[in-house]
Amino acid sequence: MDKIIGFIGSGNMATAMMGGIINANLVPSTNIMCSDPSESKLEILKDSYGVTITTNNSEVASKSDILVLSVKPQFYPEVIKEIKEIVNPNAIIVGIAAGQKIETVKKLFEKDIKVVRVMPNTPALVSEGMAALCPCPKVSVDELNMICNIFNSFGKCEVIPENLMDVVTGVSGSSPAFIFMIIEAMADGAVLEGMPRDKAYTFAAQAVLGSAKMVLETGKHPAELKDMVCSPAGTTIEGVSVLEETGLRNSIIKAVKAATKKSKDLSNK
Repeated sequence: MDKIIGFIGSGNMATAMMGGIINANLVPSTNIMCSDPSESKLEILKDSYGVTITTNNSEVASKSDILVLSVKPQFYPEVIKEIKEIVNPNAIIVGIAAGQKIETVKKLFEKDIKVVRVMPNTPALVSEGMAALCPCPKVSVDELNMICNIFNSFGKCEVIPENLMDVVTGVSGSSPAFIFMIIEAMADGAVLEGMPRDKAYTFAAQAVLGSAKMVLETGKHPAELKDMVCSPAGTTIEGVSVLEETGLRNSIIKAVKAATKKSKDLSNK
C-alpha cells in the first residue's frame, strides 16, 4: 500500500492502529503521520514506531491519503473546522469516535467526502481488536478493502450497515469493560477461597481467553459449549445454577442495552 496514513490524536486506539499497521508491513513507518498537542506523547510515538510527528493538524490533513480522526467525539467540530479547507479532496476520512454518524462528519466538512465510520475496541492494543466498519457510498470496494486491511492488522473487522453501529458499541466497543469486571469477580472468588491474587487473575483471564477462542474457532453455539462443561451433578452446573439465580445473564443483556442506548443518544445530539 503506497499511501500516507495520518492520525489526528495519539491516544490508545491511534497507538494500537499504528503498531498494527507497522507490524503487518502495510506501509513503512515513514508513511505514517500523527499530530497531537502533546509533544511528549508524540516523541514517545516517534521513538517507538519511527512515525512522522507534528503538533500541526493541518499538516497531517493536507498530506494524508487516509486520515484517521482519533480524537474524542466532542472535539470533532473543532478539529474538522480547522482542517476542512486543506484536507486532501480524495482522502478517506476514518472516524473512530462513538456516535459520529457519516452524515454528521460530512456536514462538518461541508463537502461530499469519502467517510468510513468505524467502531473499534481496546483489545486492539494487544492485536485482538474487533472493529465494525461502515463506508459511505462514495468509498469504492478497493478503498474499503484497504481500510479493512488496516483494521485486520490488529484484530478482526466486519462491514455492517450504519444502523447497527450503536449496537456494536454495546456488544463490542464497551463490552471489554464488562469482561474485565467478570475477570475481576472470578479472581475475587478465587482469592476468597485462598488463591493468591496474581495467580487468580491469571487463571480467570486465561479461562476467558480460551473460552472466547473456542466460540470463534469451533463454530459451536455458546450454549452447546457450556453444556460440554456441565457434567451431571458436577461443580460447573452448580456454579451455573447460582449465576442464573443471581441474574448474570440479564445483567449482561441490560449492560449491552444501556451502552447501546447511550451511543444512540450521542448519535442524536
